[in-house]
Order: sequence, then C-alpha cells, then structure tokens
Amino acid sequence: MRCLLRIPLALLLLICPAASVGVVSANEVTSRPTAERVARPFTLKDTAGKNWSLADCKDSKAIVVLFLGTECPINNQYLPRLAELHEQYAPKGVVFVGINSNVHDTNVRIEAHAKANKIPFPVLKDSGNVVADDLGARRTPEAFVLSPTGRILYQGRIDDQIGIGYRRKAPTRQELVEALNEVLAGKPVTTPTTEVAGCLIARARKPSRTGTVTWTGQVASIVQQRCQECHRPGQVAPMSLLSYEDVSSWQEMIREVVSERRMPPWHADPAHGQFSNDRSLTHSERETLLKWIEEGCPRGEGKEPAPKTWPSNWSIGKPDVVFEMPQTFTVPAEAGPRGVPYKYFLVPTNFDEDRWVQAAEARPGAREVVHHIIIYVADRRFLSRKLGGLGQTSPEGRIGQGRFDGIGNGFLTAYAPGDMPLILEPGQAKKLPKGALLIFQMHYTPDGVEREDRSSVGLIFAKQPPKFEVRTRGIAQQLLMIPPGDPNYRATSRTTFERDVELLSMMPHMHLRGKDFKYEAVFPDGKRQTLLSVPRYDFNWQSTYRLKEPLRLPAGTRIECVAHFDNSANNPNNPDPRKRVFWGDQTWEEMMIGFVDYAVSLESKATNK
Repeated sequence: MRCLLRIPLALLLLICPAASVGVVSANEVTSRPTAERVARPFTLKDTAGKNWSLADCKDSKAIVVLFLGTECPINNQYLPRLAELHEQYAPKGVVFVGINSNVHDTNVRIEAHAKANKIPFPVLKDSGNVVADDLGARRTPEAFVLSPTGRILYQGRIDDQIGIGYRRKAPTRQELVEALNEVLAGKPVTTPTTEVAGCLIARARKPSRTGTVTWTGQVASIVQQRCQECHRPGQVAPMSLLSYEDVSSWQEMIREVVSERRMPPWHADPAHGQFSNDRSLTHSERETLLKWIEEGCPRGEGKEPAPKTWPSNWSIGKPDVVFEMPQTFTVPAEAGPRGVPYKYFLVPTNFDEDRWVQAAEARPGAREVVHHIIIYVADRRFLSRKLGGLGQTSPEGRIGQGRFDGIGNGFLTAYAPGDMPLILEPGQAKKLPKGALLIFQMHYTPDGVEREDRSSVGLIFAKQPPKFEVRTRGIAQQLLMIPPGDPNYRATSRTTFERDVELLSMMPHMHLRGKDFKYEAVFPDGKRQTLLSVPRYDFNWQSTYRLKEPLRLPAGTRIECVAHFDNSANNPNNPDPRKRVFWGDQTWEEMMIGFVDYAVSLESKATNK
C-alpha cells in the first residue's frame, strides 16, 4: 500500500478571517503525556475509495496525521503551508495523511475540496469520528506526529502564524517543524503539545428527541435572523446554516462562539447608539441557543418556519443596471515586497441626465483575492484635475499605477469583509450626475494562485424624485507617525457641517494596528454626544453602523473622531513592531478614517461641499 502521494504544489488559499474558530488548550486533549500514548491501528478510505492503513507506514521515519475540514477558514489558510511541508519532508521518509472527521463532510465534498486545493497527500474519511476520538483530536487543522509504531510524539498546531482574528506576516514559532526535525534527528520532542486554533470537529451526535427548546419552536427563527445573512452559499462566511442538519452538526462550534460573543460579529458598544443593522444576539436569544445545544439539539414536533427568502444573486435585488470593470485584471499568485498597488479602472455611465441611486452593491469577481472595492463617482473635469498623473485615463481603460486620494469624495458604495451594500430609505438617494464616470478602486491580496478578476457594481435607481441627497464624508487623519512599539498611539480627526444635515451611518476604518475608534458630536450649544464607540476594532470586519433613526445635526455641529493604534509586539496582527508607521494604502501601513453617510435636504437651494 502506498503511503506517499506526490502532487505539485498549487493550493487554493481561502481567506475568511475572524470566522467561527477557536482555541483548545493541551489539557483539553488528554491528561496523559503525549509520548506515552499510542494510536490504535486504523484503516480508512481515501477520496478515490482506496484503503489507507496506518500499518502500511511502518517503514517510514514518521507519520504526520492532519485533521482537516472543508470549510474552516484557518484550516484552509494553512493548506499551502502543509503542501510546502509535504514537499520538504516526504523525501526524508515522512508520511503525510489528512483525516476528515466532520459528520457533514461527505466523500464527495472531501474529494472536491482536495482537488480544488490540490492537496498533495491522501485525505481520508473518518466516519463516526472514530480515529479523532482515539487520538483526542478536537480541531481543524490539528497535527499529530506519530512514530512508525504509532506512538504519539507531538500533538498541536502547525505554527503560530494564524489564530483567532489575526494573521502574522510570518510565524514566530514552528512547532510542527521543530517536532519533525527532532524526531528525524533521533531526539525527544521538546514541546510535545501545543494549543490549537481552528474549528471544532463536527462530531456525529444523536439528537435528543425532546427538550424545552426546539429547532422548530425557537431556534430556527433566531438562526434565520442572526446567522443566515452571512452563513449561506456564496456569502462571506463559511459553514452554511440554512437547515437543521447544518446547524446541529456545528453545535459545538456554535456553542463556543456564541458563549464567547465572537459571533455574530458586532463591535459597537451597546451603551452608545441604536443601529438598524445590529447583528448581535439579545440576551434571550443567546440563552435560547445555548439551552438548545445543552439539551441535545431537539428538532421538535411542530412545523418549521418557512425558509427565509434570500436574493439568489444580488443582495439588493435585481439591479436596474450593472457596470463591470472594462477589462479583466490578472491578480498575480504572489505579491511583491510592496504588495499589489491599488488598481483603478474607469467605467463611463453614458447617462444623458442625472440619475438618483437608491441602492448599490459592489461585487468581486474573484472573491478569494479582492480585499476591497470602492466605487467613486467623478466627472471628466475632476479626472483631468485629480488623475492626470496616474497614467492611462481614457474612460474605457485602466488608470494605472498611480495614487487616487478620494476619501469621501464621490464615494458611492464599497465592498469589504463584513460590510453590506448601500440600501437607502425611500426619499433618499445618491446623485449620479449626467455623463459621470465610475472609478473602481481595487485592492488585491494574492493567495498563492494566479486569478482573473472582473468585478462589477449593480445600481437600483429611485422610482420617485428624492427629498434628500445622501453624501459620504471621510473624516481622516493622514498625518500618522506611529512610533515603534507604541501600544496606544492616539489619532484624532474632525469635520464641521455648515448646514443642517441628518446623520445616517458611520464606518470606522483602520488597518492591522487599529485598536479602538470613537465618534462624538459636538453641537453648537457645546453639548457632546457619543455617536459610536468601537472598543475592540477588528480589521477583518469592515462594518458600517446604520442608525436606527436619522440623527439631526444642526448647522455648526462638529464630529470628532478619536482612534488608538497598537504598534507593539503584543498585537499579533502587527506586521513589524520595530517600524515607524505612516499613512499608506497597504495593510502593513495605516489609515484613520471615520466615514459618515449623511442626508442633505433637496428642498433648499443651499449647497454643502
């Protein structure tokens, strides 16, 4: 029986940080020292239906058993690294094998996942999680190093590069590599167990028949309202949660992230403001979910609520018009030392009259590598004034390699992890002037695979002349000079409204060193009001906070923004705490922008630039 499967390195890196992941400490696994444990012999089938047996690997130097899944974000981010380790250590006599113990991952899904990611070693299906239970595996990805006789020499993470809500530029510890090197050198493993970041294995469990809380009675409606917006096919989150089977299979993962308040993702301090798009669970909803899982996830006897209807294509509904980038852009497999510079594409609208946009949605063509899209509106005079030095500026072409500082100016809509499309209330709209051009600002983050992107934006026009024009303003502080190692660098910005407006929403924006962000209104009479406080900023979720009711800001009102940055070594996201950090486009640089959407009455002829 062959234990080695050689396939060239070419893996798909699926990035969806800050999704449902967790950490297990070594003492959760077993109380026995790792070196005293021996794996029971097992035989499982690979994706081709062939038997793979641990007993056939007795002539190897070591066996690396990797517990994997098809949906876990951290698992998928590690696949390229695992392929590299296979390429490095297989010639030295180390056997690599993957095991999938998730109850919902069928052989078909496992095979498709292995092919899509070109996993260069066999992946086996562990029905009933028998092998996972024997070894004490809890998470994906979790690594075991076995001796040829099955003795467990190492159990834990691959390295410390990727964890909950962070991704270091490079690992600082590589425990799996260290363990392999020590085993091959005939030495005892210095660190036999480590904590694992990843998704809990979805084990096979028999649901309870009865309970005080049931799926049909209470839980299905909570999941529809709080989870399915993101957790459904084609959306930003992994792990579809559309059915009872989906949700019950992920019950332990749901219990963990709900208990720790990591999911649903919502970072606003509830003491300030009320928001129409608040994703957070109420106390009652949280307790109901946890009680249901505690009682064994009973389905219940009643009829399930009707499935919630979700748009099959565009979240905003069918657009009146769709504009695409004028050409496909090839995103390289790897970024250079300065990353991939922002790309700008011009798209003419060719409307012979002003149009009013009530809803807009930017959609990435290659979701895996599109970090964000910002759609700006500009006329030709603006372009000739602002973009003349950016290279090609023909309306049909790409602007090129230059820099476009368009903070808030002509901002139409955006796409970013965690953000939602522009959907305005009746009577509100953004103006698309006659003959305007759309500027696609594209930020690409390569994932190890060359990809083709042709992103687009869909627009829905107001059916009646609007009463309010909605505008976006970026309240920015570009003079950033964050000292090396500073754990709490403070930056401020402000803007004053020269006429009465209605505040609709806020979106704080920083990069990897962002720590917290606060908006305050200072009214003409001197009164202060905290509009939004985000005490734990998360770069992985670029959330817009939409007020439940518009807030009137009389002329002369000032909005002040205060943000803090953590440039210390204690910030696991920090690309380099030794560097002084300035304003810049790339994620290892920084930004400080407090975006606001506000409405201006069209009943007055006054203007507000």
